[in-house]
Amino acid sequence: MTLYTTLDSPLGELLLVGEESAAAPGGTALASLSVPGQKGGATVLDDWTYAPDAFAEIARQLRAYFDGELTRFTLAFADTRGTDFQRRVWQALEAVPYGTTTTYGAIAAGIGAARGAVRAVGTAIGANPLLVVRPCHRVIAADGSLSGYAGGPVRKRQLLGIEGATPDAG
Repeated sequence: MTLYTTLDSPLGELLLVGEESAAAPGGTALASLSVPGQKGGATVLDDWTYAPDAFAEIARQLRAYFDGELTRFTLAFADTRGTDFQRRVWQALEAVPYGTTTTYGAIAAGIGAARGAVRAVGTAIGANPLLVVRPCHRVIAADGSLSGYAGGPVRKRQLLGIEGATPDAG
């Protein structure tokens, strides 16, 4: 069963989508976290169940993150669809430490992709269904610019600001 709720945040109203899971903290594994107007963001479907209580632990961690009190999420993720390449990129995102940035090229190198795979890495990052909690906002261009964020550059800057990250190419 697909569950969903919304949560007010500094980024706007977040849409949280999940699945029941006995192994997940709070009983819900997160499948998607979208921001308003997100390119490729989730849209509530008729057969989904509105269940805000099922997301209590996820909401608690998100609020703590936005308040600057949480630097690492301990959430269970639902088995999100993606290619093997996308999953490798997404796993690399999860290894980027709070308060730091990295580049698309560094992600490509870190997963053993060819130098020319930077564009493919960017495409995989753009398909990340778990904004904020799988920190694609920490990936910037080699020149230090805040390129390519599905939630938009303003939100990317907001998230980096929450983390005290200074965008740089290192």
